[in-house]
Amino acid sequence: MAKIHPFKAVRPTRDKAQLVSTRPLAAYRKHILRAKLDENPYTFLHIIHPEGDKEHHSKANSVERFEAVRERFKQFREKGILVQDPVATCYIYRQTKEHHVFTGVIAGASVDEYFNDQIKKHEATITSRESMFTNYLHITGFNAEPVLLAHKHSDDLDKFLNRQMEVRPEFEFSTTDKIKHELWAIPAKDVKTLQALYAPIDALYIADGHHRSASSARLREAISKSGEPHKKNQDFFLAYLIDEQKLEIVEFNRLVKTLNGLKWEAFLEHLTPHFDITPLKKERQPEHVHEIICMVKKKAFSLKVKPALYQQADVVGKLDAQILTDYILTPILGIEDLKTSKDIEFVPGTKGLKYLKEQIQKDHFEVAFILHPVSMEEVKAVADEGRIMPPKSTWVEPKMRSGLTIYKINE
Repeated sequence: MAKIHPFKAVRPTRDKAQLVSTRPLAAYRKHILRAKLDENPYTFLHIIHPEGDKEHHSKANSVERFEAVRERFKQFREKGILVQDPVATCYIYRQTKEHHVFTGVIAGASVDEYFNDQIKKHEATITSRESMFTNYLHITGFNAEPVLLAHKHSDDLDKFLNRQMEVRPEFEFSTTDKIKHELWAIPAKDVKTLQALYAPIDALYIADGHHRSASSARLREAISKSGEPHKKNQDFFLAYLIDEQKLEIVEFNRLVKTLNGLKWEAFLEHLTPHFDITPLKKERQPEHVHEIICMVKKKAFSLKVKPALYQQADVVGKLDAQILTDYILTPILGIEDLKTSKDIEFVPGTKGLKYLKEQIQKDHFEVAFILHPVSMEEVKAVADEGRIMPPKSTWVEPKMRSGLTIYKINE
């Protein structure tokens, strides 16, 4: 069963929600980050980026930095920019991006279910990053960016959410990336009904936020071993639960700096044992799974994977991203480790084909590979077997904003 936990969110006042909420720190280029800090006294970036205060100096990921984050969070609360709901509840968050509407529930997700693999993973985590995030959560005492969890469709859950959204939302605003954001606080009397609707869901799948969920689980373990007083919120972590049918999975494309000493004609010749190659008049998206589009020089080619490569039982080996690695990137282009190689760049499909074409034409890269988006069924098949997806296989929408519903860990 999927167990969800109501909590007393710390959130912006209605008049400041748009000004407080922010994309993750890493999403901003340096000059844009500086402008936002200089021009907006309410942005949550002032809390999570204390270095923005020119008088503050601390090392990245240090105890001093995390203590500064905690202090700025306290200051925002003292100034009344952030206030805490008096009653524990769950929240409906709807994000509208062009013609795509994402609707889901913000609540606590169970750490026990994470450890029992009822919350399923498809991505390997880096121990050092887990440790850093765990330390961050322990020192700051809050979590402001939900883990994205996908689940099977439920008609009854949809009906419940639609009824709740008939009233005016607590927050309703648009951001400069042309996304509309709406948030509803579910009446406390309806929370048990919501929990009952999630109970029949037998598994949740992490779509985005593997390190955040892992660090929350590690923190609960560390607190238990330390003898610190146990708090109910420590048994859960901040999550956004969404119907898998409402997710949007975008491909991650590859740009490669080298043909490993080959001329492009010889490179294509090396592909013929495993791919059927068709020249194209211009670059385009793959029309179906097991078609990879290759851009090299001023030419484009369709690479159709020969059936022997994907007619296998291995759920990872038959993914297009893994086929690309196993039969092109490593044996032909000499890229042994995708995680450390400086010869490859991963580009989310949200940047479009124009970006890839420009990089090739400017000679920044020799070749581009455009992949068909991975399906949710493929992600679930990998997670169900406890396997790991190839690096940078999926770019999942929606991307959550920080600072809208902040989860106090020690309550």
